[in-house]
Amino acid sequence: MTILCVRFQLPPTREAALPGLLGTVEEFTPVVEALPPDGALADLRGAERYFRRDVVELAALIRVRALAWHGADCAIGAGPGPMFARLALREAALGETKVVPEEPGARAEFLAVRPVRALPGVGAATARTLCEYGLESIGEVAAAPLSTLQRLTGARTGRALHEMAQGVDRGRVVPNAVSRSLVAERPFPRDELDPDQHRRALLSAAEELGSRLRALEKVCRTLTLTVRYADLPPSRTGAGGGTPATTTRSRTLSEPTAHSPALTGAAYRMYEALGLQRARVRAVALRAEGLDPADRASHQLTFDPVDEKVRRVEEVADRVRARFGPRALMPGTCAA
Repeated sequence: MTILCVRFQLPPTREAALPGLLGTVEEFTPVVEALPPDGALADLRGAERYFRRDVVELAALIRVRALAWHGADCAIGAGPGPMFARLALREAALGETKVVPEEPGARAEFLAVRPVRALPGVGAATARTLCEYGLESIGEVAAAPLSTLQRLTGARTGRALHEMAQGVDRGRVVPNAVSRSLVAERPFPRDELDPDQHRRALLSAAEELGSRLRALEKVCRTLTLTVRYADLPPSRTGAGGGTPATTTRSRTLSEPTAHSPALTGAAYRMYEALGLQRARVRAVALRAEGLDPADRASHQLTFDPVDEKVRRVEEVADRVRARFGPRALMPGTCAA
């Protein structure tokens, strides 16, 4: 079983290029799982037989086509299962393909020297607990008795850790459609330091998403914020230089909505939670995910007449934009 995990290097203004890049991967296999904002998992079991090429050759073809057709280079990890492919991707540089062999001995050797934090689902708290008892590498976790792991982390988590450390990968690629999401991007003409400009861009993106959702008669359950930096944020690294970096945060909304003020409020809260200090931001993007038909969504009624008035104004604004164009009506902040 050969799985690819691909991470594309998207330019700041090409957040919406992922569907096209997924189409490139789907030319080799229909079993593709989108990993927004910039990745994908692909099951190549049938492709290797059909195209009579091994995984390295197929990965090279995917990379060349992504570069030629979309201008996006990529890093690729490959392995006998999704867990191994994800772990391999962490060590693959841009333009490289890192492969974990299928032989059991090679898999065990690959896992043994890696930190326990690399295992899927192992967060800071679990890693800290294991390290306190000397289980700092995956190899040490694999050698530990199952009963010890379950006593330290709980029955279910301990069993999962034991299996993963032994090289048992129960993950699978679940084909999905990135079209179940909408994205609105706002690149800046220059690297932007001003938080007010960041918020203005988020307001504009949320207004666009709300308008598009209402036009499609959809609501979203989750909102994802992606901030692309000119380099690693100075407040986090202590230096102004570095490689281009991205921060992604997601928030499940209190109720599925296409209401622009609700989307804007969620975007502002995620942005403020980042605590950016003089970060040079190159672009921001909002992604509405978990789309459902609007007629199946529930809305909590309130006694606030302002909210009802805003929703009626929103309906009128949508009709005006549909007739005269998307810039016919917009918030005053965006117009400025």
